[in-house]
Amino acid sequence: MLGFLIQRFLQAIVVLVVIAALVFLGVFAIGNPIDVLISPDATQQIRLDTIARYGLDQPLWRQYLAFLGRLAQGDLGRSFVFNMPVLDLVLSRLPATLELTLAAVAGATLLGVPLGMFAGYRPHSKVAKLLMGLSILGFSVPTFWIGLVLILVFAVSLGWLPAGGRGETVTVLGVEWSFLTLDGLNHLLLPAVNLSLFKLAMMMRLARAGTREIVLTDTVKFARASGQSEWTILRHHVLPLISIPIVTVFGLEFGSTLAFAVVTETIFSWPGLGKLIIESIQSLDRPVMVAYLMLVACLFIVINFLIDLAYAALDPRIRARR
Repeated sequence: MLGFLIQRFLQAIVVLVVIAALVFLGVFAIGNPIDVLISPDATQQIRLDTIARYGLDQPLWRQYLAFLGRLAQGDLGRSFVFNMPVLDLVLSRLPATLELTLAAVAGATLLGVPLGMFAGYRPHSKVAKLLMGLSILGFSVPTFWIGLVLILVFAVSLGWLPAGGRGETVTVLGVEWSFLTLDGLNHLLLPAVNLSLFKLAMMMRLARAGTREIVLTDTVKFARASGQSEWTILRHHVLPLISIPIVTVFGLEFGSTLAFAVVTETIFSWPGLGKLIIESIQSLDRPVMVAYLMLVACLFIVINFLIDLAYAALDPRIRARR
């Protein structure tokens, strides 16, 4: 296992270097931030001084090496717009996106897997057919449209829930969290539901397909022949056997949702990373864009690593091979 950990660590370093090069080249091909930083009627001398201050007069390869040097020291530069360290800015927005993503993906998994298992175990029942029809609806309807409908119904028409914002927060270990207060939970509910519908449909269909496959195997037949109850069979035989693909999808969906919750955060004015990256793109704040993309890359690498460890914990055969 130690050799496997070392191998994955070395692979992660190579991937990060390659991604850093691609991100750096891609971001620096987008516009000129000097046009946003200074007034259009500024003198040529002010323009040249600003370019030199931010190091934009250096060749691209030298800027990239300087970026790698700062990255190795944990320094991602300073924001052009906010005039503060990018790492502090990103970390200040990360808890909001993190709790929204956890609420959406965990809720979709905890609800979708049992419903999918039921639909796979009783595929011809009316409830199972209704669940599969709703899952198709969850795949088909755009996220932004569902968000607008949720706001119109529950915030505007009924007035039950707030339409946007994060609400009241509680500081724990220097980090603000909104799910620890009743007002924060009310603000969290609508965006979390909006973000979880697609994941819910995916988990339901994945659990249903796995359950349909497992219940026809000899494992379930022998368990029934031994006199075990249907609940015991589902919990001790079916669920462990379908857990590996569910863990895979959970990890990937968690990473993708954390990285691309832009639409939901914009619709509900949720002060997270998605809203920050939209503002940075509009203002050509290159350090923030680079830091955001590097953070996403690191998150996916860590998530894939944790998924591999979960595989080894769930399946003894994988531990034996490694």
